[in-house]
Amino acid sequence: DLVPPAPAPALVLGLAGLTNHDNVGAAFRNAAAFGADAVLLDAPSCDPLYRKSIRVSAGAALIQPFARLAPGQDWLALAQALDLEALALSPGATESLDAIPAPTRVLLILGTEGPGLDVATLGRARPVRIPMAPGFDSLNVATAAGLALQAIARGQGRLVTTG
Repeated sequence: DLVPPAPAPALVLGLAGLTNHDNVGAAFRNAAAFGADAVLLDAPSCDPLYRKSIRVSAGAALIQPFARLAPGQDWLALAQALDLEALALSPGATESLDAIPAPTRVLLILGTEGPGLDVATLGRARPVRIPMAPGFDSLNVATAAGLALQAIARGQGRLVTTG
């Protein structure tokens, strides 16, 4: 019920293994700011309704639709069932997010800082990266979520571009 049925556009943010309340709250704020239909969290990710997450989200965690995957539930099977293209954000990806057309229906999956997404997810989703200056290869996960959501939302025509 959180994701519009196909063929309507859909933008879903997937958070995998985010155990820092600041990052979860900021990711929810970004999801709301860029018009995401929903946020999905895996079982290890922390509670977006924890007071610190709510505060960092500027209240977005209270209004942004979200659901939690059951332990062991597969991101990619869920994406396929919802007719979503799964994009896995990874600094090691060879394909740049700004070099692909924004998918009409997308699940954007981000992993925790450091280890990132597991090999199985990276192997089955479409890995994409955010282009950065030479010599630097990482961003805070919430910052990366905001940049990627904005790029996809812009491509889907979700953003107000005039005052």
